[in-house]
Amino acid sequence: MITVHEVSKLTGVSVRTLQYYDKIGLLHPAKYTDSGYRLYDDAALVKLQQILLFRELEFPLKDIKLIMDSPDFDYRKALEQQIDLLTLKKEHLENLLNLARGIKAIGVNKMDFTAFDTSKIDEYAEKAKASWGNTPEYHEFEEKSKHRTVQENQILSTQMMSIFAEFGTMRDLPPDAERVQSQVKKLQDFITANFYTCTNAILYSLGTMYAGGGDFTCSIDKAGGTGTAEFVCRAIKIYCNK
Repeated sequence: MITVHEVSKLTGVSVRTLQYYDKIGLLHPAKYTDSGYRLYDDAALVKLQQILLFRELEFPLKDIKLIMDSPDFDYRKALEQQIDLLTLKKEHLENLLNLARGIKAIGVNKMDFTAFDTSKIDEYAEKAKASWGNTPEYHEFEEKSKHRTVQENQILSTQMMSIFAEFGTMRDLPPDAERVQSQVKKLQDFITANFYTCTNAILYSLGTMYAGGGDFTCSIDKAGGTGTAEFVCRAIKIYCNK
């Protein structure tokens, strides 16, 4: 555990910004001391990286919160977008650097402003935003989420982890067992009721993501025991292929 001041020094994010992220429910510390000081663990730092990634993509904070609260948030997809965007920014800076060096060496003899063009970066950022925010599921999720409080979102998160914990108690059963398949239906219904319409196609994709490593796998295995995420994935695939 490290303090908010240590997080600020490590990341370059101001203490005031970290306090604001906590206030709006974007990034909560792992715990508070008896004196009310914020303490952050590795999971919180990973989430902060994700937030800063979206900030590089120039997403508004409210959109970042909606996306990261969504049960189908895919960190690896976001990371690929970050890599692409940084590559475009690197090329842009190299063009500016070459222009500046040329001016220094031979002076300005040509009115060339192409190096200042950021249209590729802007276009990519818009496409990245659209890939997250222009689906019917996203808009349904946004509508269902906009009036919920931070506490209500935390309750939903706890309830969803409880569903995965229940899966963990079934790992000795075959994934096609009736009890396990009923639990898959419970998960699907919970997502539909609280986030967006979870079709079988979406559920299948979620199952693959649950077992794909990263935050989702760790959280599910923490709730239900090691191997739960993979078990849930296999049970979902059977359910969706019926």
